[in-house]
Parts: sequence; structure tokens; C-alpha cells
Amino acid sequence: MAFDEELAGRVRKRLAGKKGLTEKKMFGGLAFLLNGNMCCGVQGGELIVRLDPARTDNALAEPHTRIFDLSGRPMRGWILVNPAGLVDEPALAKWLSLGTKYAGALPKK
Repeated sequence: MAFDEELAGRVRKRLAGKKGLTEKKMFGGLAFLLNGNMCCGVQGGELIVRLDPARTDNALAEPHTRIFDLSGRPMRGWILVNPAGLVDEPALAKWLSLGTKYAGALPKK
């Protein structure tokens, strides 16, 4: 599956200069890793956000979100935000902040 280059560019711009950030093609899309831990990514036109598993239900209560499920076994702590939830930079920044905060607290790989 191809990923939305425009969304990937917005993510790159927002995360530019963040120490320890790398990109890797994963899940048929593009993943952004912080110190070796995935924090977010782009799959199709949606943003993948990795967050504290305890915050999954709160995140899913937000509009334009759904659980990230590739295998038929959804994992807590992984959500997708569809394009309607990313229409402006503050919305994108909110989701990226959740992802980088969680990944940044994990041990480096």
C-alpha cells in the first residue's frame, strides 16, 4: 500500500530536528522511529500513532480515530487517525506529541 507523501511531509516538517528520529518503510507505509521505537507513521492517508496503551480508549473516543489492526488482533496503544482528524497543524501536532512522548519514554533500541 502506498502512503500519502503530503502527510509524510507534514510529519517530517513537524518532527524536524528531533534528536534520534529515523524513518523506515513498515506496514506497507512509512514509520517514524524515535531512538529505535516507533512513535508514528503514515499508512495510506492515515496517521499511525503509538501511545501509552492505557490511553487507547481515550484516544479512540476522539473523532476520526480507529484501532490499528493489521492482523485481526488489534493491539492497545496503536491507533489510526484518518485525514479528517488531521486537517490542520494543531490537530497533527497533538497526535504527534502523544506518539513522541510515549516512544521517548521507552528504552532506546
